[in-house]
Amino acid sequence: MGGETESPMKGILGIGGIFFKCDDTEKKQQWYVEKMGLSADQDGFIVFPWVRPGPPSKDLMTVWSPFPRDTEYFKKSTASYMINYIVGDLDFVLADLREKGVEVDEETESGEFGRFGWAYDLEGVRFELWEPPKQKA
Repeated sequence: MGGETESPMKGILGIGGIFFKCDDTEKKQQWYVEKMGLSADQDGFIVFPWVRPGPPSKDLMTVWSPFPRDTEYFKKSTASYMINYIVGDLDFVLADLREKGVEVDEETESGEFGRFGWAYDLEGVRFELWEPPKQKA
C-alpha cells in the first residue's frame, strides 16, 4: 500500500466512522447532541462531512455511531469499539492485508452506501474498510 508505484487513491484515505458499544444508544447520542452540540441526520447518525483534497477532490464523511452493548456487528472481537477506514479500492486493500498476513473476513458487502470489508488487528480488534460509491462527475 505504501509503495511509490502504488496509487495513493487505492489505500486508506481517512477515518470513515467511529463505532462503539454502550448501554443505551439513544441516551448516549442525545447526551452528545445536548452537551456537545452535535446534530444527528435523518437516519440518526452523527455525520462529519469533509472533502479530501485532490486531484481529484472527493466528498467524504466520518460517522460517529453508538451501538448496543450486545451488537453482533463487531463479530468475534471483544473490543468495545470499531474504527471504519475509508479506502480507495477495497479489493486492493484486502489483498494487500492478506499478503501481509493480516486476518481478513472472507465476506464483503455491497449496497447503496458502497462496499465494505473487515479485518482484525494484532490484538483481534475488528476494523471495517469502506469503499464509498463512485461519485458522479
